[in-house]
Amino acid sequence: MDALGSLLYEVRSDGALFSRNIVTPPWSVRFADRTPLTLVTLLHGTGWVVPGDGDGVAPVALTRGDVAVVVGPEPFTVADDVDLHRPPLYVVHADHCTTADGEDISDDVMLGLRTCGTGPDSPTVLLTGGYQVGGRVSERLLSALPRVVMVPNDGTPAPILDLTAAEISRDAPGQQAVLDRLLDLLLLSTLRAWFARPEGSPPGWYRALSDPVAGRALRLIHDRPARPWTVAALAEEAGVSRATFARRFTDLVGEPPMTYLTGWRLALAADLLVRTEDTVESIARQVGYQSAFGLSVAFHRVHGTRPGRHRAAARPDS
Repeated sequence: MDALGSLLYEVRSDGALFSRNIVTPPWSVRFADRTPLTLVTLLHGTGWVVPGDGDGVAPVALTRGDVAVVVGPEPFTVADDVDLHRPPLYVVHADHCTTADGEDISDDVMLGLRTCGTGPDSPTVLLTGGYQVGGRVSERLLSALPRVVMVPNDGTPAPILDLTAAEISRDAPGQQAVLDRLLDLLLLSTLRAWFARPEGSPPGWYRALSDPVAGRALRLIHDRPARPWTVAALAEEAGVSRATFARRFTDLVGEPPMTYLTGWRLALAADLLVRTEDTVESIARQVGYQSAFGLSVAFHRVHGTRPGRHRAAARPDS
């Protein structure tokens, strides 16, 4: 598994929050569901993603079939005209829509399951999917992304979007699991396409994946974090000298191999502490430390807290 695959495997959707908005110009819709990642696409019509007030990020234009990923839990707006600063028709929250003042919206704005808008025959159809992610592993992916990632429609068919649009409009057994997996596919395909674009500015670890030396080492680190890796051992696996490997990995990834290895191990450990009941000793061995003490020392040095306190803080009610 490569680095992107490893990160996305840990960042899989669980309880995706989908919203369909069918509106007639002039329109503006505010999104305040506070999810760390939100996919936005227009099935019909055009519009603008307006990231926030005073955050210094320029609005991003969307046409039919474009897919944008809005990063961060801060509210954002999608509107038909970015220059008019219209108040929102309504605000989309995690499980309902309200007026801009927080009041319940009128019945005629609720158009059906997961759907709000001005009427079922309105010409603009806006689809969003809120991605429920968390943990240190996901932070490694989110930190590599700008506030808005946008991949324009290249004219090719988009069967994933078609399937998602069809699923959102109905209620069927197992549907949340289906929507979660569809959102996974949308996110993966969008990020991969964006990283490949000239303006994509992918992180060092992604660029390094195509390198036969650094890419080989990254895959080994992600697949087998518990192995007692050293620079010499990784260099041998990559088929180059220790000095050549260390220089090439650092130049491409942006940090030395042991620094990257430590960061990945501790990110895995942090998430295992929250998601499992495994002991600190067990987690230490799963991620490549010989003892709970060794993990605790490294964890405190990087994260500023001990593993047990990290678990307790993440589980205040346990």
